[in-house]
Amino acid sequence: MVRLVTFPGAATAVRQVHPEVIITELTGETRFPDDVGRVQAWAAGSGMGTDDAAARRLAAVLATSLPVLIDADGLTLLARHRELLPRPAPTLITPHAGELGRLLDADPADIEARRLEHAVRAAAKLGACVLLKGSTTVVASPDGLDPVLVNTTGTPWLATAGTGDVLAGLAGALLAQGLLPSQAAICAAYLHGLAARLAVAGTGGIADEAGMPRAAAPIGAADVVGALPLAFRAL
Repeated sequence: MVRLVTFPGAATAVRQVHPEVIITELTGETRFPDDVGRVQAWAAGSGMGTDDAAARRLAAVLATSLPVLIDADGLTLLARHRELLPRPAPTLITPHAGELGRLLDADPADIEARRLEHAVRAAAKLGACVLLKGSTTVVASPDGLDPVLVNTTGTPWLATAGTGDVLAGLAGALLAQGLLPSQAAICAAYLHGLAARLAVAGTGGIADEAGMPRAAAPIGAADVVGALPLAFRAL
């Protein structure tokens, strides 16, 4: 079961496509998170905004004892409110180089050049598992004891708007099923990349063994979502 907390306009659009989603609409009368109901994990950030009210909602989520994934606008808020981390409960952040640069006060170009080093540094500094998105996705745990994990299914076809939100939702769902942050992160990254390759194959695109495009095949985030069942079955 999926619970969605969002604004009324977005809620209307989601109901038209996914009527099974349980939605809490954010209005002036909403008591957050009391009005949401029971959840096993939170995925926070995608489309939540970056104003003071959004910062209060993120703080409320992080004050719970539940696993939390933070992406997109949530990472922007974290860069402004670094006191929100670390926290005792499992936490996973999913930044690209620009977002991680804001969290570390580092140059995104330097992060791209030394991805593993900066992912490890961020995990230790923030006390959270870090999934650093990009040409090579790496996952670093905060304790420094686990090996850094590197995904093998990445493909340039994922460099399109919205696919990062798909990855966040997938990893958040795996967190809710009880996986540890590093497990949820690497499984989500692997399935995400595999689904993209399968989506491309379904449109007639061609890739080499490393997932690099040989022939153009435009896909979007919805195509990746549609291919996820095939990715799971391919395991």
